[in-house]
Amino acid sequence: MGHYSDSRDLQGIEIYRDAERLAQAVADHFVRLARQAVANNGRFAVALAGGSTPRAAYTLLARDEFATRVDWSHVHVFWGDERCVPADHAGSNYRMAREALLDRVPLPPENVHRIRGELEPAKAAAEYESALRAFFSPSAEDRQANGKTHVTRFDLILLGMGDDGHTASLFPGTAAISEHTRWVMPNFVEKLDTWRVTLTSAVINAAANVTFVVSGSGKAERLRQVVTGPYQPDALPAQLVNPDRGRLRWLADEGAAALLKGG
Repeated sequence: MGHYSDSRDLQGIEIYRDAERLAQAVADHFVRLARQAVANNGRFAVALAGGSTPRAAYTLLARDEFATRVDWSHVHVFWGDERCVPADHAGSNYRMAREALLDRVPLPPENVHRIRGELEPAKAAAEYESALRAFFSPSAEDRQANGKTHVTRFDLILLGMGDDGHTASLFPGTAAISEHTRWVMPNFVEKLDTWRVTLTSAVINAAANVTFVVSGSGKAERLRQVVTGPYQPDALPAQLVNPDRGRLRWLADEGAAALLKGG
């Protein structure tokens, strides 16, 4: 990955001076992997994260500086999780990505694969899992595009991390943490008194690239625990993420990395 002049790498975590430079790094990372995947496999399958930090990166991606470097006709957009709300709800991860990025680039509507949060949670999860399995396990003839053979895993999954150590909608103490067979789960989050639909660690850890994006001093203690502390995924679900044959990256700003050794 191309580092910016004011970034540094610590314990495998790429650290950027502030949130603005972190967003630039995420946008650059997205573009590089998209170009690589389209060239090698004929398409780029990415799962987006929600939250304010990814939104800044999506806004940058919509600008000509980045957007013109991506062949959007071969990009397929998915989500790592979704709130159980309609698509036009202020809390919808889909709505956030659509407003910041998807409506601003020439992405074919059929290449947008959202989680239908307006459905009953179990139905939304089952429908999304069926869509994923159909996309990643196509017929032999569908696996070919422009002479390229499609790979059957995400090229990139972007993840955030909450100040409680959750990622996607894998929250501490919830049922989806221990699921290793299903790809998608409805997950009740007691402390929020709400349902979410989330990818499980089974599909996350099958990805070619998984990238955490963490910003702000409020995440510093939790990031230290996740990265350097004992393995306790029921309490710190972000620790579940360890790609089997892919690459894990952490991109953080100095606030989030402040409590790491040397940070």
